[in-house]
Amino acid sequence: MDPAAPYRFRTVGIVGAGTMGQGIAITCAAAGLDVLMREKSAEQAARSLEEIAETLDRDIAKWRRTESEKRAILARVDWVEATAALEATEIVIEAVSEDLELKTAIFQELDRVCSPDDLLATNTSALSVTEIAARTARPERVIGLHFLHPVPKVPLVEVVRGLKTTDETYRRAMEFVRILGKTGIEVFEYPGYVTTRVMLPFLNEAMHVVMEGVASAEAVDTSMKLGYGLPVGPLALADRMGLDEVMRWMQHLFDELGDVKYRPCPLLRKMIRAGHLGVKSGRGFFEYDDDGNVKAKG
Repeated sequence: MDPAAPYRFRTVGIVGAGTMGQGIAITCAAAGLDVLMREKSAEQAARSLEEIAETLDRDIAKWRRTESEKRAILARVDWVEATAALEATEIVIEAVSEDLELKTAIFQELDRVCSPDDLLATNTSALSVTEIAARTARPERVIGLHFLHPVPKVPLVEVVRGLKTTDETYRRAMEFVRILGKTGIEVFEYPGYVTTRVMLPFLNEAMHVVMEGVASAEAVDTSMKLGYGLPVGPLALADRMGLDEVMRWMQHLFDELGDVKYRPCPLLRKMIRAGHLGVKSGRGFFEYDDDGNVKAKG
């Protein structure tokens, strides 16, 4: 193959059709790629497809997409019952929860059924690409593709190289990201990569400000939005990400690096124990309606 020639991607496999998997599926289908999703059961797959349709309906209501675009996207997304069906793809993206053992088990299965030339990518935001790759017979073909939520709207993808990721694999992954209309940045594996590592202390400090009674959550977010031109405040962002996910990432970085700046704020722990997980539970630092909008205070 001519190294200067573009790599061809026609079909993308996605393992895990939760929030991130759905966003990746919409993005790939909107770019003209066929998508094969793998979920635990037919019921979960059907629910994921319904949620994708609902997301597209919300986009249409906000004039972001048209009905014809919705139909085209849905026509390109399908569900497969067995992992072996992902053999038909050129790249498979794993998008399950941040559980190392679960991810490595999935990669071992993909390693058995996918062509040796296929790229295997993990959407992990903090776990080791090298450790996941080491459980396969093709560590040179494994790479991290860290999409950020909401995937269709965020134009960035962190392309994370494990210890044995080859230059060819990296180039192919960057071409895939380009096809999606996104900007990829090269990242050499280190706990938290770039975005997670830089963002978490910011979120954590905002939580400490609230816990110490310096200012309310509303005041903190307003100050950061108006004072620094941010489109969303740190606490609303944490709510969108899911406070339990933020906690998991912080704890992982604290365990990996031992730096106190990653030690989760006690207020975060308390809120999670109370079931206040952010937008997905209807309450975090703010309260939310069924559409994920902040409720006006009465």
